[in-house]
Amino acid sequence: MSRFEVTTLVPAPPPVVFDVSLSVDVHTTSFGHTGERAVAGVTSGTLALGDQVTWRARHFGITWHLTSVISVCERPSFFVDEQVRGPFRRWHHAHTFQAAHDGAATLMTDVVDFAAPVPPLGTLADLLVLKRYLSRLILLRNAHIQAVAAAPGQR
Repeated sequence: MSRFEVTTLVPAPPPVVFDVSLSVDVHTTSFGHTGERAVAGVTSGTLALGDQVTWRARHFGITWHLTSVISVCERPSFFVDEQVRGPFRRWHHAHTFQAAHDGAATLMTDVVDFAAPVPPLGTLADLLVLKRYLSRLILLRNAHIQAVAAAPGQR
């Protein structure tokens, strides 16, 4: 199994960043380059505890489907999305939101634990390709969240 962590400072208060991070629509636009879209479950709006969504996207030239559930949701500080069905043996993504700069900003931390299918080849793929690729996807997503959360009208 592999793990990585990404920390991003977002110029908006935690409740705003939390809600933007749970938006299906924001997620979809942040991954536009992969053609990612919600195709089942909650397909628009804001996700909540127990909600499931099935994402369809192209990565490495292959179309993938991943169904995740919001398994923990403690607004505005923490939520977890976990794979229910999909390409990983394990996908657990914890999102933490801490107030910064007297509450005017948010320190957003993503901790992703994952395991690719088909060990030992999957383990090798984790080390050589997936960890770096997935980290870059989270960085792109977080840059989009920064822009959306800081936009006028979000506060």
